[in-house]
Amino acid sequence: MLLSILLQANKTGQAISDTATSALTGEAGEISMSIWELAMKGGWIMLILALFSVIAIYIFIERFLIINHASREDTNFMNHIRDFIHDGKIDAALALCHKTQNPIARMIEKGLRRIGKPLNDINAAIENVGKLEVSRLEKNIATLATIAGAGPMLGFLGTVIGMIRAFYDMSMAGNNIDIALLSSGIYQAMITTVAGLIVGIIAFICYNILVSRVEKLVFKLEARATEFMDVLNEPVD
Repeated sequence: MLLSILLQANKTGQAISDTATSALTGEAGEISMSIWELAMKGGWIMLILALFSVIAIYIFIERFLIINHASREDTNFMNHIRDFIHDGKIDAALALCHKTQNPIARMIEKGLRRIGKPLNDINAAIENVGKLEVSRLEKNIATLATIAGAGPMLGFLGTVIGMIRAFYDMSMAGNNIDIALLSSGIYQAMITTVAGLIVGIIAFICYNILVSRVEKLVFKLEARATEFMDVLNEPVD
């Protein structure tokens, strides 16, 4: 008797599990099939948000690769520069900088070409090159920040437009208000808000990642500039 009850309970549990799985699968399939249709309900603002998302992803990938490449540094680079300076081999140090081709090397190359002038002039020349290198690395990052701020604002604009459309349809319908009549305006109001927030959040995260990597490189440039000036101040044996 107990065995039959357990078998019946097991069959009932399996049936419930199969029903839940099929229901979830059906719901997921319906959502995945209707995402594009829902996006189209957002109107022309969705096209601008889609363009913003493409631009943001392109800027992030392009800047990330460039900053990552610029951050690479040979650990023995400054040691070689120090040895060349102490040995009086300025041409060899310049050749090494020209071969390395990164922001640190270009900054040190500028300082090497100023050797013989006052240290303050050398330091100023190095700082100017460092600022130019940082400005090149920060190219288009401001655009990413603009997208991060403008995306949610465009989404809210779509929300306002959608609600205006919904209320207009209500006023024109009079007493014959139909849910289907209002659905398009409500769709636009809700979808554009979600899309704008998604674009804004992604752009904001990408912007902060790039800014943090640029700041790390700036600290590295400052450290190498200080190290180079210390080498020039070291007494020559």
